[in-house]
Amino acid sequence: MRWALVKVSLAVTTMVVVAFAVPLGLVIRELARDRAFSNAEREAAAVAPALSITTDRDQLERVVASAGSDAGMAVHLPAGDGQEALGLGRRRAAEADIAAVRKLGRASTTGVTGGSTLLQPVALSTGKIAVVEVYVPESEVTNGVGTAWAVLAAVGVALILGSVAVADRLGVRMVRPAQRLVEGAHDLGEGRLGARVPEEGPTELRLAAVAFNSMADQVVQLLANERELAADLSHRLRTPLTVLRLNTASLGEGPAADQTRTAVEQLEREVDTIIRTAREAKPQTAAAGPGAGCDAAEVVRERMAFWSALAEDEGRKWRVAGADRPVRIPVARADLAAALDALLGNVFRHTAEGTAFAVDVHNGDDAVIVLVSDAGPGIPDPEAAMARGRGSGSDGSTGLGLDIVRRLAESTGGDVRIGSSVLGGTEVRIWIQLDGRAPATGGHRQPRRRRPGRLAAVYQRSRSR
Repeated sequence: MRWALVKVSLAVTTMVVVAFAVPLGLVIRELARDRAFSNAEREAAAVAPALSITTDRDQLERVVASAGSDAGMAVHLPAGDGQEALGLGRRRAAEADIAAVRKLGRASTTGVTGGSTLLQPVALSTGKIAVVEVYVPESEVTNGVGTAWAVLAAVGVALILGSVAVADRLGVRMVRPAQRLVEGAHDLGEGRLGARVPEEGPTELRLAAVAFNSMADQVVQLLANERELAADLSHRLRTPLTVLRLNTASLGEGPAADQTRTAVEQLEREVDTIIRTAREAKPQTAAAGPGAGCDAAEVVRERMAFWSALAEDEGRKWRVAGADRPVRIPVARADLAAALDALLGNVFRHTAEGTAFAVDVHNGDDAVIVLVSDAGPGIPDPEAAMARGRGSGSDGSTGLGLDIVRRLAESTGGDVRIGSSVLGGTEVRIWIQLDGRAPATGGHRQPRRRRPGRLAAVYQRSRSR
């Protein structure tokens, strides 16, 4: 905007200067020409009285000398009464021009070498016409014109520079509030909730700053209310969790009892984490710093060990592949465990007993793919399933499980895809980037197109098995 104003001001001022300076310069040149020929006419008029009285050569020479223009003046007398034509001074005009002036009886100008001449007719006492020739050099015609043009050019440049400076200052006055508004919006989008914009500048930008600050205050208030609500709801879960923990003590010994106690303890830890996160207003499970994250293979083995007991009770066949060696990913352990639990929980919740499922881990140079597939009926509308909060419409389905998985993948720059598995049901593919690229901000980003590489080839071979 600033440079646009400067360019507009430069163009407009230049056109105005040209529109006024060029005609004014031409007028000055014409004035200088008129001044030079007016002086020539005065010099010719000084000789006219003497010509009307006498045509004596000596007397005329004295008159011309007294006029001070003998070097640039000539007098042409006609022949008559037995006298030859008489010429005083240096003739520069052509004989034909002199004869034409004598015949027409009116003054004229004609161009000669180095300038122009004024031919002025004068009536003699004998009734004949003499011609006074006054030489006007080109330097006299253009005297002062160059200086005037230089002054006009300097004034025009000063006007242009002045208008550009004023436009630049006005542009700064308009652009700075807009830049502050952009920076404030960027800071607010980055999570700096204390970002505010000075309410100054033009009226429109000042009103925009007021609206932005009001919006920021409302965002802070809404987030505070949401955190308090999350903390309150999580705190209400402590009572039923306490009852469950006390009841697990009466379950005795056995794998099922141990898994139930482990699940209750994990649920208590998750509730405590939610409460602390809501109170402190910052995430507690994000990976921090280089080298942070977890071993995806270890987490997969741990969660499959947990769900395997329930799978055996329901007669489900299950398989784990690619988790026999360490696979480091830039994701917190708790986040990956929550995502796997959400996907495996969906398998148990939305497929019939006896339905097989599998978890595959594919490790590449720049990404890790985690596949959770089943042999169930599949998902008819994957896009609707990925929409946060829709769920499947069945009891206990909130629609947040797949959203948890999506946010985990996008936090690394990856994405989540839903398709058909080789088992005949649903396959959820989690693409986790390893190169540390930050995800796009400002709403749901579009998945990035990737060129097929070694990892994609491995993935395709796994599907063809």
